[in-house]
Amino acid sequence: MPDNFTDKPTDVIVLGAGIVGVSAAIAARQRGLSVVLVDRREPGNETSYGNAGILSSGSISPLNKPSLWSALPTYLTNRHAALRWDPVWAIRNIDWIIRFLANATPSRTRPRATALHGLIGASLQLHREWIVKADAAQRIRETGWLKAWRSDAVGAAKAEQAFLAEYGIASQLLDRQAISALEPNIVPVYKVGLLHTQTASVDSPGAVVKAYARMFVGLGGEIRQSEIRAIVPDSEGWRVVLADGGISARHIVVALGPWSADLLRPLGYRVPLAFERGYHREFKPNPARSLQRPIHDAEGSFLMTPMEQGIRVTTGVELTARDAPSSFVQLDQVVPAARGVVEFGAAVGEPWRGARPTLPDSLPMIGPAPRHAGLWLAFGNQHIGFTTGPATGAAIAAMIAGTQPGFDAAPFSPGRYL
Repeated sequence: MPDNFTDKPTDVIVLGAGIVGVSAAIAARQRGLSVVLVDRREPGNETSYGNAGILSSGSISPLNKPSLWSALPTYLTNRHAALRWDPVWAIRNIDWIIRFLANATPSRTRPRATALHGLIGASLQLHREWIVKADAAQRIRETGWLKAWRSDAVGAAKAEQAFLAEYGIASQLLDRQAISALEPNIVPVYKVGLLHTQTASVDSPGAVVKAYARMFVGLGGEIRQSEIRAIVPDSEGWRVVLADGGISARHIVVALGPWSADLLRPLGYRVPLAFERGYHREFKPNPARSLQRPIHDAEGSFLMTPMEQGIRVTTGVELTARDAPSSFVQLDQVVPAARGVVEFGAAVGEPWRGARPTLPDSLPMIGPAPRHAGLWLAFGNQHIGFTTGPATGAAIAAMIAGTQPGFDAAPFSPGRYL
């Protein structure tokens, strides 16, 4: 036991200072609970930093949906920009892959889409409220985001539009001329587009998380930067063992994203968590040829987003071990294609890599651990962690306070896997 273990317990310790953890800390503090937020790094410096910055109303369709089956033969070649996979990892995690694919059926897709719709709706409302309170409103752009096809994919675009409309999510179908009117500075390579009109984006997701963290401190919360070694139940609740000491609390929230399963394993929880790694690189923009909104190149399997430092180009999925060496094959594939759409200059900084934590049903865990009172789980938000972080955290805070979350959280219960 460290000599400098803090004797005075707090109400809630949140482990992980990404968007989910910061959101849980804010929401718990707003309910009058004393809260300490702990991470080895400053807020917003891990997976929450490297995403495309989209606050997406329409990301309700999980990746493992029925259309995955038709794409599978192409993905198995291990050459497509949308997916690269490590054969050794696949053999070792064949159970996760089977469970992931088993969810790619119509009967299992719609209930998950309904669940995600509720989570996303609640989250976007909080984002728009918090970004103003956090003095970061200048970072949000209410310009939607554009999914675009180079081929004559009107049928696919209409099918997606109809699916979104079933959930009351608005979008606009665009032809080549309408795309050029919307984004006059790009090369007219796209024949069909679907504009998600109720989606917003930000110019720096990491900076937004940091602004939310400052808001949390302004509410009376405490941030502690230290390596998290273990969580240990005791008679008063929980002890968190840190590299430089430790702290005690009645409640612990595990919001460590891809590192969550490691911390829970000593407690007997075997979390079926995989890591959909992704990469980005930013490039010096041409101010005279700027992007107005994020663009998802549907067939090229990449996304271009105007960011504070330049044009951020993000890749598809790499299925491998969380800490495996970086492979920039996907970036090398998509950057030339992106240059064929929008003009940008030299790279700004080094390539970035992150690991998006994903469970076999593509839904996060939000709720109590099934065998330990006062232990709360909030992770597994896959590709939409930045979008869904606020409502994930707010739901945990509501549960700790003994009230109902602002959406149906039952589909996200940790008990479905634990």
